[in-house]
Amino acid sequence: MAWLLLLTLVCACGGGEGECGPSTGVVTKVIDGDTVVLQDGERIRYLLADTPETTRGHDDCFGEEAAAFNRSLVEGRTVRLRDAEACTDRFGRRLAYVSVDGEDVNALLVKRGYACTLFIPPAGASRRGEFEALELEARRARRGLWGRCPAPCPRGRRPPASTLRQRVPHRPGQ
Repeated sequence: MAWLLLLTLVCACGGGEGECGPSTGVVTKVIDGDTVVLQDGERIRYLLADTPETTRGHDDCFGEEAAAFNRSLVEGRTVRLRDAEACTDRFGRRLAYVSVDGEDVNALLVKRGYACTLFIPPAGASRRGEFEALELEARRARRGLWGRCPAPCPRGRRPPASTLRQRVPHRPGQ
């Protein structure tokens, strides 16, 4: 009986739509270390992970390495998307936790020193402490950008909460 209940819950929750959109997608393009494009054209911005910039004329320290690492993890692969407290940012990108083959890409970027933790309330509030601990661990071990860049992740660079849109249920065709 318990097995049947578990199977019913898994079938009801897996593979469909989250509150902000589909729960899976194929990554067709890696924009940079923390943004990808899915096969359906939707842009996904990783929650709580902020990698150095490589777009719009920027060539920040360790940005190319972060983009290459992200590409090696997700490009051409089916990823799982998990929503949080907000659906999109002010640029219209969907905010999500991304995993591939059970590996949490957002956390891995921070843990390995490819990204800093970026918390823009309310998105990511439930996992903020976890990501800040991963960043501290990477800093102390001088992993990635923490060992190579003169001033990674300035603390003053925090967009205001007004840059987020509140969670709005996804409707197919939007």
